[in-house]
Amino acid sequence: MKAFEITAKDNASSARCGKLKTAHGIVETPVFMPVGTRGTVKGLTPEQISQTGSTIILANTYHMLIRPGTHVVEALGDLHEMMSWKGPILTDSGGYQVFSLSTLNRIGDDGVEFASHIDGEKIYMDARIATEAQNRLGADIIMCFDECPPFPCETKQLQKAVERTIRWAKRCKDAHGNDKQLLFGIVQGGIDAQLRTFCANELIDLDFDGYAIGGLSVGEGYELMARTTELTAEILPQQKARYLMGVGLPLDIISAVKAGIDMFDCVLPTRNGRNAFAFTRNGPLRLRNSTHIKDKSPIEQACQCYCCKNFSRGALRHFFNVGEMLGPILVSLHNITFYQQLMSEIRRRIAEGTFAPWADECIEKKAFQ
Repeated sequence: MKAFEITAKDNASSARCGKLKTAHGIVETPVFMPVGTRGTVKGLTPEQISQTGSTIILANTYHMLIRPGTHVVEALGDLHEMMSWKGPILTDSGGYQVFSLSTLNRIGDDGVEFASHIDGEKIYMDARIATEAQNRLGADIIMCFDECPPFPCETKQLQKAVERTIRWAKRCKDAHGNDKQLLFGIVQGGIDAQLRTFCANELIDLDFDGYAIGGLSVGEGYELMARTTELTAEILPQQKARYLMGVGLPLDIISAVKAGIDMFDCVLPTRNGRNAFAFTRNGPLRLRNSTHIKDKSPIEQACQCYCCKNFSRGALRHFFNVGEMLGPILVSLHNITFYQQLMSEIRRRIAEGTFAPWADECIEKKAFQ
C-alpha cells in the first residue's frame, strides 16, 4: 500500500494535495503540524488542538529521551497514550539538537555526545539509538538522524555534515524495526545546490517512505530558503511526501507549497502566542500595545476559534499585562487555528485550480505580515 497519494495538482505550479496514510489515520496535505516537543503542545489540551483543525502533531526524540525517558513512555503505553492524542504523531530524531545545542555537544563520524541541557549528564546518540528510541515511542512517522549544519557554514564542514547525514540515514534504515511506522530521510546541504542535489539523490536510492528538507530557516533569509526549497523539491520523488522542517511563517509556507512541499511544522504559533503576538489575515497584532486597552473586538472578526468567539483584544491585553496564564493559552489557540484555516484554504485553492495566482498575489503583497 502506498503511504502517500496525490489527489489534486495545481496547473500553474508544483503545488499538490495529497493523502498521507499512517497507522493512526489519514492526513490531508498540505498540512501544518503543531509542535509538542516534550509530549504536549504548550498550554493546550489535545481536545483544544483537535478543535483547531489539527490532525497530526510533532514530538522530539531527544527531549523525550532525557525526560521522562523511553522506558517511562513505554510503561505508560506509548507516546499516543501518554499525550492522550488519538491522531498521527511525527517524531523528530534529535538531529536538530545537533545544531540548536551545538555548545553542549561533540560531533563524531558515528554519532553525537550531548551534555544534557537539564543537568549536564553525558548522553550519546547515534543513528541506531535514535531509530530504536523512535520505534519504542511509537510515533506514526519517524525521522532519520541527521546533522543540521549552521549558517553560514564553510564548505568542508557542510560536506562533512552531508556525508554523515547520508551514512546515518543508511544506518537508520537498517535499524528500523517497526513496520507500522513511516521512516523519512532528511536532505541536508545548506544553500549549496550541488550538495543538496547529491544528498537528495543518495537518499532517494535508499527508498524512504518520505523525504524532508532540513537545515533551512537557520538565518539564510527568505530568498535563499525559497530557492533551495524549490531546487530540492524538484529532485525528490513525486510519489513521496515532502516535508520542510521548522519553516512556519505564513508566506514561507505558501511559497513552499507552490514548490511542491506537503508538510510543515514550526513553534511560531504557540511561541508567539505566549508572547502576545497574534497572527491575522491583515498582519500581526501585538496585544500588549496600549491601543487595545478598551478594544472590544476579537483578534479576528471572521475567526471561529474559542478565543475570538469569547474574548476581546482588551481582555487579552489585560491577561498578559497581569501575568494571567489564560492570555498565552487563548492566543496560542487562535494562532494554531489561524494556521489550520490557512492550510485549509491552500488545499481548497489547489483543488479548485486557483492556488497559483492567489499565492503569487500573497507573496507580491507580503500578505499576513
